[in-house]
Parts: sequence; structure tokens; C-alpha cells
Amino acid sequence: MQPAIRAIIAASSHALVKGKKVAGVYDQTADRHLRIAAEARGEHLQGFDGDRGVKFGGTLPELTETGAGASIHMDVAGDETRGYDRSTSSHFTCRIAEDLVQLYDHADGAWFTFGVQTVA
Repeated sequence: MQPAIRAIIAASSHALVKGKKVAGVYDQTADRHLRIAAEARGEHLQGFDGDRGVKFGGTLPELTETGAGASIHMDVAGDETRGYDRSTSSHFTCRIAEDLVQLYDHADGAWFTFGVQTVA
């Protein structure tokens, strides 16, 4: 899965599970702050990747991203999301804490951690 798509999935998962507006994401693997914003209202999500100038969003279980043309299937269950990135045929699992998202990319067989900044 592409790193930018992982970051979008992390921001989307946090917004959908916690119901808070995401104002930024810190990719701990890349040691980099990302200008990604996301907001959820029920099962509806809208977001913007300011670093790439790309919109993303949709209504669960289907989300799309306009840059790489990613199509993401996502289900929410408690404090987790699970899904599939059709553009890379990659499954993922996200565990969401208060200000942290841990994403397991099944294709890479690795965990990725994202710090999340929220707006009150």
C-alpha cells in the first residue's frame, strides 16, 4: 500500500471512530508531519491531503481518493477499522486510540503508527 494512502486511511479511521475533526497526522515511520484533514458525520467522510492537493471521502463502506485514484472499502467495529485498498489489493486493520492510530498493512506484513492532531 502506498504511504499516502496509509496516512489517509489512518486519518479517516480516526475521524470515523472518534467523531473528531482531524487537523493533521504525524507519520512515525517516515518521521514526518502530514497536512491531512478529515471530518466524519455518521458514515459520511470528507477529507483533504494538503501535501498532495488531493480530496478523499465518501459514505461507508466505500471511500475514494482523487490523487492515485484509490478506492477503499472500510468497515468500523468498535475502536477498529478493517478494509481493503483496491488500487494495491491490500487489506488493512486499524486500531484507534485517543490520539494514535496503528495500521497493519497485510500486504507489507508490517505495523505503521500515526499520531493524530484533532480540533475541539
